[in-house]
Amino acid sequence: MQVLNTQAFVGKTILITGGAGGIGAQTALSLAKLGANIVLSDIDDDAVQVTMGHLIETGAKALYVHTDVSDVEQVSALFTQAVEAFGRIDVVLNNAGVEYAPTPTHLTDDDLFLTNIDINLKGVWYCVKAALNIMLAQKGGQIINVASVAGLRSAPLISGYSATKHAVVGLTKSVAVEYARANIRVNAVCPSFIDTPMVQRTLAHMDERGQKSIIGASPMKRLGQPQEIANAIVWLASDESSFMNGHCLTLDGGMLA
Repeated sequence: MQVLNTQAFVGKTILITGGAGGIGAQTALSLAKLGANIVLSDIDDDAVQVTMGHLIETGAKALYVHTDVSDVEQVSALFTQAVEAFGRIDVVLNNAGVEYAPTPTHLTDDDLFLTNIDINLKGVWYCVKAALNIMLAQKGGQIINVASVAGLRSAPLISGYSATKHAVVGLTKSVAVEYARANIRVNAVCPSFIDTPMVQRTLAHMDERGQKSIIGASPMKRLGQPQEIANAIVWLASDESSFMNGHCLTLDGGMLA
């Protein structure tokens, strides 16, 4: 997937949650290089400043708003500030997420499960609603949700995380159909194990055998790279994917093939 029009994002505004690192940061940088205005949100103020520095180096206009996506008031403030700064929001990437160490379901702490619900599901729900209200008024836009292969298949030992990602897939498809005639497209990406801080935290909880099993789960026998996911998101965000709606794009090196 390649965006052939290098001017495709000039003047467009992209809002990205969970933008401090990993997929969010790499996508922000890729879009900034194509001329987009970038609005980042996260709760890691220190880490996001590194990303902001890279964005400014590209010459892009960029805004950071500290946001806990599980707090509807903070989400509302994020979208309000984005519109005040740039006038509109063309694309929203719901990337903020959280995980927990692989644990048998019957031993998983309920608070960990509820934290996953708060960020991975409620956070996406709040951002989708905020995006829809803005995009309906401006007569168009795109929403891209970061789900997971764990939202498409079983995920033993992380069943709570998997439950939230299945919910994101269902939300993506339902909203896509509901708002298609309003010129609002909604899609998702479903990565497998990508070399991000989140996956590195998961690997740190495993022994060598467990780590090898994670890396070997893909037929390509490696972790995906954030840039590989960012490339797909950039294409989805472009008009070159104009007939794709309600789709959950799998990026897993062949794991589900």
